[in-house]
Amino acid sequence: GDPAGQALPVESRPFASYGSALHITLPQPPRAGQLLTLLIDYEAGEGPGVCWLAPEQTAGKQKPYMYTQGQAVLNRSFFPCFDTPSVKFTYSATVKVPEGFTAVMSATSWEKQKDNTFVFKMSQPIPSYLIALVVGDIVSADVGPRSRVWAEPCLIEAAKKEYDGVIEEFLVVGEKLFGPYVWGRYDILFMPPSFPFGGMENPCLTFVTPCLLAGDRSLVDVIIHEISHSWFGNLVTNASWGEFWLNEGFTMYAQRRISTEVYGLPYTCLEAATGRALLRQHMDATGEDHPLNKLRVVIEPGLGFYLFLGINPDDTYNETPYEKGYCFVSYLAHLVGDQSKFDAFLQAYVNRFKFQSITADDTLAFFLEYFPELKKKGVDSIPGFEFDRWLNTPGWPPYLPDLSPGQQLMKPAEELAELWAADSLNMEAIEAVDISGWRTYQLVYFLDQVLQKSPLPEGNVERLSKMYPKISKAQNAELRLRWCQIVLKNNLEAEYSKVKDFLHSQGKQKYTLPLYRAMWGGSEATRALAMETFSATAPQLHVNVQNYVKKILGLQVAE
Repeated sequence: GDPAGQALPVESRPFASYGSALHITLPQPPRAGQLLTLLIDYEAGEGPGVCWLAPEQTAGKQKPYMYTQGQAVLNRSFFPCFDTPSVKFTYSATVKVPEGFTAVMSATSWEKQKDNTFVFKMSQPIPSYLIALVVGDIVSADVGPRSRVWAEPCLIEAAKKEYDGVIEEFLVVGEKLFGPYVWGRYDILFMPPSFPFGGMENPCLTFVTPCLLAGDRSLVDVIIHEISHSWFGNLVTNASWGEFWLNEGFTMYAQRRISTEVYGLPYTCLEAATGRALLRQHMDATGEDHPLNKLRVVIEPGLGFYLFLGINPDDTYNETPYEKGYCFVSYLAHLVGDQSKFDAFLQAYVNRFKFQSITADDTLAFFLEYFPELKKKGVDSIPGFEFDRWLNTPGWPPYLPDLSPGQQLMKPAEELAELWAADSLNMEAIEAVDISGWRTYQLVYFLDQVLQKSPLPEGNVERLSKMYPKISKAQNAELRLRWCQIVLKNNLEAEYSKVKDFLHSQGKQKYTLPLYRAMWGGSEATRALAMETFSATAPQLHVNVQNYVKKILGLQVAE
């Protein structure tokens, strides 16, 4: 704000395959610890970190909408910054928007001033990728003492009903396990249907897909994952994207600890089993020894890009840092051998490294320092389970946590799937199984089993569809995805319209790509369905998702 400042020479130099470097020449070399004020005048908005939605890409279809997505290295296209997770800073912002629009940011405080201007402050240091802005026709409703939901007006009632009271319960359990929640508020913003991710843990304001509004609270546990990032990822952060498992492996572990406290061990083990199945699918698709299937990934210097896949860490999104990372954290807990001691370690770990960015070496050194008796025993070099092997050798995790408590929920689902795969259906045995009390992951597990056994004998899928409208007519996106996959694998043409409807209703990457892969790998009819659906829905998809689908369908991808 000092107009008497002096103009400095700047130049933009090539930096990497993504973004350029801004070099500023200072009048004299600064002293260590000296505070500098730089005023940079810039214009942004064209880059991949800023998403502009036309009205038809929103839920209300009336007004445009914009949001930013910083992770992993996209915020450099939103504002000039040290765009690495190794640097943390506080920030403030003043945002002026047109009449009829509201701005929200990932900030600890915000106020509306005159002329539709909003002022934001984040008082805790965060890495660049966690700064986020949304401008749209959005409103809010309180759902707890420190939580509100934000959404377009047409979704706000559904959002309030689905989340009223539940967020606080998860936060309280998280605080009991991992220590104080330091971010003040925990609000949730339901994004337009074209938002390509399940959730993005922007501090104070998690962005989530509207797919979570299932109408029956059956998907609220996805929020537990984002809440867990309040400690692992946002408070203690990976210093490099090559060690993304420090964010995601610990968050998966924390999520499952909270879920165990809230929903019990059997259900949590069942959810973890579906995660393990996704890891298996991913490793089968890429080959176990693919370099991405290590916890420590080699990346282009100074960046955070996965070198061997071209530009952008998002191209390499895969289950390894999540599920193999979870197995490594579970292995550390197994070495300790006492859950309450390991919980105490996690609290000490968060406290030791809060507001810092760290490497896996820091994490593991602290673990051995905290448990000197384990260090004495040399647990970091047990043959086959060496810490170095966990980090640097690709492939299936050397240790898998015991998920057998989930058997009481898995077994009935496996047996029911067996019955439906039989050549002649035993309707008496099928009708004896009551699935009305099954929760989401038990149904998902059942459908995954059915999908593995597909195509089923002639006529079975039609019978199954009639028998369980709770599945074949579900609003729950996880169930809809599996049902659509089953419809395609069994060439159930009568229900192809459900595939089309689901792809018209949302644009989440995790649901969209598997269905296009299934259609493209199927019959002439499903290939035609893929082309027809894509040409109708392309404008409402995120540009990255459009490009992934084009690759699947063998279409030209624009540079």
